[in-house]
Amino acid sequence: MEYVNSIILGIIEGITEFLPISSTGHLIIAEQWLGHRSDMFNIVIQAGAILAVTIIYWRRLVDLVLGWRDPRNRAYAAKLIVAFLITAVLGLIVKKLGFELPENATPIAWALIIGGVWMIFAEWAAARRPPHKEITWLVAILVGIAQVVAGVFPGTSRSGATIFVAMLAGTGNRAAATEFAFLVGIPTMYAASAYELLKTFKDGGAANENWTSLGIAFVVSTIVAFVAVKWLLSYIRSNRFTMFAIYRIILGAILLGMAATGVIA
Repeated sequence: MEYVNSIILGIIEGITEFLPISSTGHLIIAEQWLGHRSDMFNIVIQAGAILAVTIIYWRRLVDLVLGWRDPRNRAYAAKLIVAFLITAVLGLIVKKLGFELPENATPIAWALIIGGVWMIFAEWAAARRPPHKEITWLVAILVGIAQVVAGVFPGTSRSGATIFVAMLAGTGNRAAATEFAFLVGIPTMYAASAYELLKTFKDGGAANENWTSLGIAFVVSTIVAFVAVKWLLSYIRSNRFTMFAIYRIILGAILLGMAATGVIA
């Protein structure tokens, strides 16, 4: 059953990491029934989903590296680096302050509902602006901050926060905002995974980790995320994110009801 649960958690992570519905929120809720997992487990399987995006965007990444002489590539890469550094610095500050993920559903439910309403507003506001693809320095800075906010408030959704901050800050094109959000997530999640791995080995917690279960969940999340991201990139070409906003609001309301009746913590 341990391995079956790891497969289920890998599927949940793969589906929810890049859809704007909050992977961390879904994993915390799933653990109510499937058993608690370490922070390292949750972050490393997120890295599996990031690996899927790395594979999908490998041509774009290679182009940014090899085409550094192009001023547009240099500017784009610099903005990715700035967004990542802001996230890294603020993320370390949050860690030093002793932030812990919530263990009950209520704050996650409210984050899902508030985020859903915010997504609907962001879509409406972005639709009233010219649909240009430019990633400005303001967008890069706000995306870096948004990643930390999403980490502090599970249920917010890292992808949702970064995509819609980019759209509200001036990148009215959904595809351009999504690409930047996904690309900046690559170094962010790899760094978070490496940090947790080093911390676990340093603290001697590696001996208590079920590495087989972690490996299974990692592989499953990679495969499922690859399919989910491919579908999402195709979907947003001609559709808004409204469907995901409605899902978030409904799920949040259901979770509040379940928490109020004692079905979940």
